[in-house]
Amino acid sequence: MALLGIISLMGVIVSHIIVLFDFIEESREHGVPLRDALIDAGLMRIRPVVVTVIATVLGLIPLALHGGPLWQPLCYAQIAGLSFATVVTLVLVPVVFTLFVEDLRILPWTRIPVAKADSASGPHAIE
Repeated sequence: MALLGIISLMGVIVSHIIVLFDFIEESREHGVPLRDALIDAGLMRIRPVVVTVIATVLGLIPLALHGGPLWQPLCYAQIAGLSFATVVTLVLVPVVFTLFVEDLRILPWTRIPVAKADSASGPHAIE
């Protein structure tokens, strides 16, 4: 059951990271500098991430305490994992992102031109 808790925990963590990266990429499209994009992403995502983690941890505490030997490993794995992963998601992920952009130069940080759709063209144009 602990392994099942860890597997489900990985899904939650990955979804938090994907949303964080999406926010950073949107900032890049708008020409925001890297440091500002990372700080804004962290500040904008901290509330939803923390609320989700607190709600999940508070919901798992009664099951961990009184759920019996079957549910305890799952609950404790998720409680500890979510608590640790919250810090990793909001602190370590932006640091690693910065390393990939500024130091290793694996990811480019340039403004991506967004093509504007012409109202008379495209799949819904009236001919």
